[in-house]
Amino acid sequence: MIPTPRLDQLDTEQLRSLAAQLLTRVEHLDTQLASLDKEVLHQKTRNQQLIHEIAQLKRHRFAKRSESFNPDQASLLDDLIETDLAAIEAELEILAP
Repeated sequence: MIPTPRLDQLDTEQLRSLAAQLLTRVEHLDTQLASLDKEVLHQKTRNQQLIHEIAQLKRHRFAKRSESFNPDQASLLDDLIETDLAAIEAELEILAP
């Protein structure tokens, strides 16, 4: 953090130095902001992907079945869907702000 001097007590060279420090600080903050914006966009995109995947898995799980499954096959599929749903929901909780 740059200390706040009394500007009316600074000479020309000191004002130039202060201006240069402030410009450097602004550039640094702009870089940080751009990086954070990129990360936020990435997290929002990932959240949307996970929400979409959950919706697909729920539709698959709760949709009327037009095919008849062997009960063992249905059980295996349900177990896989449950595992996927739990993993996605856990990841969403971690990513939630």
